[in-house]
Amino acid sequence: MQRDATPGNPGAPADNIEGKRPSRRGTYQKVHDARKRPVRGLWVRNGRYYARVAVQNPGTGIAKVLRVPLEKAGTDAEAQAALRRLLIQREDRSLPTLGQTPKLSEYVPQYFAHYEQAMHEKRPSTLNSERAHLSHWLKQLGGVRLHRLTSKMVDQFIAQRQAAGAAPRTVNLEVICLRNVLHRAVKEGLLKAVTIGDHKPLKCKPHQRALFTDAQVEAICAAGFRPVFAGGKLAKSGEPGVPLKNAQQFADFVRLLARCGSRMSETLRLKWSDVHWTTEQLQIGTDKLTKNGQTRVVDFNPRLKAHLRDMESRRAPDSEWLFPSPQRGARDERAKSFRESLRLARAAAGLPAFGFHDCRHFFISMCVMSGVDFMTIAKWVGHRDGGVLIGKVYGHLNDEHTKKQAQRIEFK
Repeated sequence: MQRDATPGNPGAPADNIEGKRPSRRGTYQKVHDARKRPVRGLWVRNGRYYARVAVQNPGTGIAKVLRVPLEKAGTDAEAQAALRRLLIQREDRSLPTLGQTPKLSEYVPQYFAHYEQAMHEKRPSTLNSERAHLSHWLKQLGGVRLHRLTSKMVDQFIAQRQAAGAAPRTVNLEVICLRNVLHRAVKEGLLKAVTIGDHKPLKCKPHQRALFTDAQVEAICAAGFRPVFAGGKLAKSGEPGVPLKNAQQFADFVRLLARCGSRMSETLRLKWSDVHWTTEQLQIGTDKLTKNGQTRVVDFNPRLKAHLRDMESRRAPDSEWLFPSPQRGARDERAKSFRESLRLARAAAGLPAFGFHDCRHFFISMCVMSGVDFMTIAKWVGHRDGGVLIGKVYGHLNDEHTKKQAQRIEFK
């Protein structure tokens, strides 16, 4: 018997319990085989058997000695058989997770630290979104160890979030974020598998965006040029004002979104080298920072080509960006955002619900009503489903268009 082998917690690493005083409930005793020889690594305490094995952490490569309870062993012979199975699993690298896993609140910072170092795996905007979603899990289950998270806990979380008024889509994203954390823990060897089971996503009713007209898009663009802005805000009636300082650049940005269907962030990152006049194509995502990480091309339509030519005639000679920053100084930097300009312009235009993503919605809608096939539209806007989502969301526009076309048929 070894007096220094008494753990405060049977599942805790042995290097944390060496030197502790024996428990009053009983001490660990060596298990002996049929020849009365002590079995290496096998102990018994209060009728419960434990294996003492060295296990290598797959993430760090550091080995730790753990005392593992052999739950199903009731006799010396069963304990010896269980120990042999455990050692075989260790050699085959199929050993189940042993010891204590970190609490959710302890592991989430490690999760973000990994992706902050591996910047190519997740963008900062994605990590910021995950932080917001995971904050709700930390409030409710932050003290629970990873291997103890269960499907029932997730069900309770979902119920509480719904009771708090969280939208179904938001709750679905929160569950996805937790699953991402657990999958990372599996990769690092902290878990053998994700333990929270599968959860059917809550049904979400898609947000119905208003379909703005071309005239309304132009009204937003024109609003920045009117002298209705004073001191960085919308001027009051009768108060003298001036146009937005970046009125032209803002209008160019809105028109480009509406002519090619690109997203706001990927449009801000466009360079003049992405405009291919020979092939008449606009290449989006050459920096691989698109939503799906892929590059795509949008073939010129007449208005897109005309708009790009107009922009080229006013191109800043000292910048490679389509939308260079007005405050770039000696460095060539792109504009970061037009959100404040949008806020002022839509107030001036009387279109408070208008957003940049409505330009993408406008482009896709115009394509559908012009009879362009869904697969081609999906290719232009970066959908990888071959047009399935286009058909689900915009199919009704195609139906309305075809009905109108049917009325033009003449039988002579």
